[in-house]
Amino acid sequence: AMSLLYEAEKEVCARYVHSTSRGHEAVQLAAAFCLLPQDYAYPYYRDDAMLLGIGMQPSELMAQLMAKADDPFSGGRSYYCHPSLRRAGMPTMPHQSSATGMQAIPATGAAHGLKYKQAMGIGSPAEQSGVVLCSIGDGAITEGEVAEAFHMAALHSLPIVFLVQDNEWAISATKAEIRKGNALDFAKGFPGLHAFGVDGTDFGASLGVLQMAMAHARSGQGPVLVHATCPLLGHHTSGVRKEWYRTEGDIASHAEQDPLPKLIAQLSAQGHSSKALAGIEKEAAEYVAAQYALALAMPEPEPETVLAHVLAPTSILAEAGERAPKGSPRTFMVDAALHALEELMLEHREALFYGQDVGPQIGGVFREAAGLSQKFGTTRVFNTPIQEAYIVGSTAGMSAVGLRPVVEIQFADYFWPAFNQFVTELSKSCYLSRGQFPISSVIRVPIGAYGGGGPYHSGSIESALLTIKGIKVCYPSNGADLKGLLKAAWHDPNPVVVLEHKGLYWSKVPGTEEAKSIEPSADYIVPIGKARTALAPSAAKVERGESVGVIAYGMGVHWALEAAKSLDGAVEVLDLRSLAPLDYEACLALVHLHSRLLIITEEPAENSFAESLAGRLGHDCFRQLDAPISVIGALPVPAIPLNRGLEAAVLPSGAKVLAALQALLAY
Repeated sequence: AMSLLYEAEKEVCARYVHSTSRGHEAVQLAAAFCLLPQDYAYPYYRDDAMLLGIGMQPSELMAQLMAKADDPFSGGRSYYCHPSLRRAGMPTMPHQSSATGMQAIPATGAAHGLKYKQAMGIGSPAEQSGVVLCSIGDGAITEGEVAEAFHMAALHSLPIVFLVQDNEWAISATKAEIRKGNALDFAKGFPGLHAFGVDGTDFGASLGVLQMAMAHARSGQGPVLVHATCPLLGHHTSGVRKEWYRTEGDIASHAEQDPLPKLIAQLSAQGHSSKALAGIEKEAAEYVAAQYALALAMPEPEPETVLAHVLAPTSILAEAGERAPKGSPRTFMVDAALHALEELMLEHREALFYGQDVGPQIGGVFREAAGLSQKFGTTRVFNTPIQEAYIVGSTAGMSAVGLRPVVEIQFADYFWPAFNQFVTELSKSCYLSRGQFPISSVIRVPIGAYGGGGPYHSGSIESALLTIKGIKVCYPSNGADLKGLLKAAWHDPNPVVVLEHKGLYWSKVPGTEEAKSIEPSADYIVPIGKARTALAPSAAKVERGESVGVIAYGMGVHWALEAAKSLDGAVEVLDLRSLAPLDYEACLALVHLHSRLLIITEEPAENSFAESLAGRLGHDCFRQLDAPISVIGALPVPAIPLNRGLEAAVLPSGAKVLAALQALLAY
């Protein structure tokens, strides 16, 4: 009845793109009836019948269809049938994107989190018995990230059921064009992933198979894939209509498989009269019409609310603890981070750490996790396969079930395979769920160049990250700040990327001795978004107008400090520590004080975050400047060369920074 109404009222209902579950209703309702309140469901954009089966009202779905303020999922921000809901008596439905197949990794991460909670005894017995249902189309199975999800579900024997609805189409592409075999064939490549097929138009058969699948996963026997064949009776979406690309014969063939006439025939065979059944259909149509009237009357979102929930509020607003306790030893930056993680894990069972090579064998390629796996066990600190998308995307599911994961991408150059999950799932969840599902995720990323690391172990990625909203980015220059920022990042309810320059880890690069700092106290914490003065200038030189301000972060701070040694109090160095949020007030104050500014980055300066900041400050401080703002960064090459001489030619250095500062002072 809803689908028919949407088509009849398409001038209103197709204002925004939507799909419907026509042809898929039977298996979707069967899935809904198998879910319990402690479960987690990841319905996809065609699953409105599943949402009705869970207990949602038509008017609630229509509110999202029309992008109304009363849309319970997103307040008018997301598409139809994109649920985000925590409601008593219903399974939890975390936010997920429209990106095809991307929900498989967060859903598997949620199952991973449920198994972890069970192992650690976190939560009630009912909570620990939860199962994840991930709904997905057969056309999405060809996505590489779906394979990562299947692999991890099988590898760790996770409590998840993948419901694959196969209607033989992937928008306008036929199954013969895009895949060899179906999801059942694909599942054979993952030992431990149990797979079953079912006629998705037969409610009784679908219910039986899904009950078996859910019981299997709930009892700890591992993941299950259910492949359900369904017809596509509606359009792909309201914007891509079936008559544009399907033949009349294909449409007619699918119509013959309609589950509704099948259900009516089964009920008639059981003795229900045609009059009674027709009455049910009439009652449904009248109810849907009334619900539609309610939805139409709902208010539009207030434009003033558009910036709400970009980030969830954090409780860490001020520096606390002792930065340099008396008698505390000087500690390498890498060890300060290690100690921060150890202290967090000792205090919080919901803290766990995973990534490539962080397990018991070596404890990280930089020894940044040395001994953690032995101390806390491989349930809490464990190796992952080479699956960067899973490492990052799984944190969305982990966070949804109440955990606070810390993960690592081994080198910044390998963040790109995770970028899809990071952008589509992590960055948007808080905003599109209207604050219901902020994602607590700490992503550690060794970054930067030194000593001939070469083109795939020396890259800088901060500018790419900073184009994304809904995230935070830290880039400390020393161990004390790294420890304090890691603590703040862990307590933060938002995704936080902590960029850690590997050239500073052990202070091996000449001029980086200050990266080795006095070990802060266990309760030391640095609020994200607060810069710090790394070097103060001579008051006399400032008074005479003979000073210059420097904005830097990471390795750039040490280049600035090295250069400043030759300029006798003429330089103030502001260490940003965090790039998003940015302490812009501190940047403004620096320009106002000195009227000359140099910004240092290790990235190629052209089109970088540093240039963007220079442009913004140049606009806002135009009248205060005595010289154009200068930016120094790497040369515009696509990768850092392996040869050390070529590497040095590409990168900034203390000497290059000194020349830039001298030019500014002489302007």
